[in-house]
Amino acid sequence: MKVVIQRVESAKVEANGTITGEIGRGLMILLGIETGDSTEDADYLVKKIASLRIFDDSQGIMNLSAKEISAGILLVSQFTLHANTKKGNRPSYIRAARPEQAIPLYEYVIKSLSKELGIEVKSGIFGAEMKVSLINDGPVTIIIDTKENLYRNGEN
Repeated sequence: MKVVIQRVESAKVEANGTITGEIGRGLMILLGIETGDSTEDADYLVKKIASLRIFDDSQGIMNLSAKEISAGILLVSQFTLHANTKKGNRPSYIRAARPEQAIPLYEYVIKSLSKELGIEVKSGIFGAEMKVSLINDGPVTIIIDTKENLYRNGEN
């Protein structure tokens, strides 16, 4: 799994002209699910996202987590995070998981993050054409790939 996490002042996602998720201060997360990903990848990301200290404390130092400040979370599926651009100019998405695998994992991440943070995680609609808008705060943008962090480094 790969995520792009952006600290935001606000964010929203629309599908078919309807807002499906909207938050104030918090994290806008783009989630790409790859063939071979599992609930182990999801559990790693949930713990990492909830604990990342990327919000300012009273001294202006990034020292607080989403959990500590009750941040809003907006999670949007994005298979294009697994684009392979090594050959030619048209990206290949062969590494992205098919919907039958990706949808249950996407829903698992939403449910697990909601439980971990004690909030309702807002989301887009899997596979839909969506419009995402946000105001990045900082800007702070973090990329996490479980294949690099979880499996190569043995990190938990």
